[in-house]
Amino acid sequence: MQGIYFPGVGIFFEKVLSTITILNVKIPLYAICVTGGFILALIIASKEAQRTGQNDEDYLDFFLWLVIPAIAGARIYYVIFNHERFIQPGKSIGKTLVDMINIHNGGLAVYGGLIAGVLAGFIFARKRKINFPLFGDTIALGVVAAQIVGRWGNFFNRECFGTYTQSKFRMAIPVNYFSRGYLQTLRNDGIITSDMLNKQELVKGIACITVHPMFLYEGLWNLALLIFLLLYRKKKKFDGELAMIYVAGYGLGRFWIEWLRTDSLMVGGLKVSQIVAAICFFLAISVIVKNRNDIKNGKTPKVNYVPNKKSDEESDEESDEDSDKDSDDKKKVESDKKDKKKAEPKKEDKKKTESKKEDKEKEKSKKEDKKKTESEKEESDKEETDKEEKKQVTKKNIKDKLKASKASEDDEDEVEEDTMDEDED
Repeated sequence: MQGIYFPGVGIFFEKVLSTITILNVKIPLYAICVTGGFILALIIASKEAQRTGQNDEDYLDFFLWLVIPAIAGARIYYVIFNHERFIQPGKSIGKTLVDMINIHNGGLAVYGGLIAGVLAGFIFARKRKINFPLFGDTIALGVVAAQIVGRWGNFFNRECFGTYTQSKFRMAIPVNYFSRGYLQTLRNDGIITSDMLNKQELVKGIACITVHPMFLYEGLWNLALLIFLLLYRKKKKFDGELAMIYVAGYGLGRFWIEWLRTDSLMVGGLKVSQIVAAICFFLAISVIVKNRNDIKNGKTPKVNYVPNKKSDEESDEESDEDSDKDSDDKKKVESDKKDKKKAEPKKEDKKKTESKKEDKEKEKSKKEDKKKTESEKEESDKEETDKEEKKQVTKKNIKDKLKASKASEDDEDEVEEDTMDEDED
């Protein structure tokens, strides 16, 4: 009796295992789904980090760092709101603690893991000095993808289903799949109701309870949310908007999904997940509205989007201005890279040419300086020669004057002598 059927759409899984055995070790398929979702989240977040110019290695470090806090948070959340299942009269403290820690029999709450993840992410981003809102946008894409895969673990475990239904998408689980003791526990907890048992449906001759497949509803809701985020990510108005859309979108979906579930954690007559979902929805919407109003009032949003490689989505027809701008930016970056590669060998030639040119200019400058010096020297020599010539002329003039003066004196003496001779006569 290991089948799971969807008689309304004609789908019949004859044998659905909850565990597989590898080397004599039983591994729950639930754990494989969660691990697969975790790996998918890492891949998507890393790709988004590369697209937006972030260091993708930071996200690998974070996801490795996140494992223990996420599991611990999911378990603590579950234990807090289901404490009566663990704390019982006459039960020893040691046994209580062991049961609280033991997760092999289920008991992980998604919201607990998300809350722990947000706290861990805040600490990690602050330690690495990463823009936390942008960090949240990047992680949100991975988280919602992980939830889609992880929810299939509930399918293999036949858990987290909804109320009785005869709808087209009803899921039929054979009653005999549950042991008598386990079936009674599920009845006591209100997970399997009298309505389900009283309105069993024969599927291929097997008595089954027919319920809402909540794992499928939530998976499809999250898939739609993921598609929207992927399409909208290039049009976001501020860092953190994608994270807020995820929180609001998941909160809205989880709120109506909880109406149909029969295994919800309760506080009094209220479902815990619905309370948390409503709070998350209104807080996220408030943040989005506030930031958009700030933008309208002229406040510049901080959006860290650095285009890197051309994705497959960009090859599709994009008519909006933002998409065209992104495409142009990418082409420009690629063109710059090619031009840079082509220019590298030319740069060396250019440097050599410039060096030769500088050497020629230096030589030319030296020659000009030499000519100038020689010219100045010639002028200086010419001036000295002129001075010397002037001196010689001056000396000659003086000598001539002296000679003339002496000659004059001699003539006067001769005249006097002649006069004296005439007197004597």
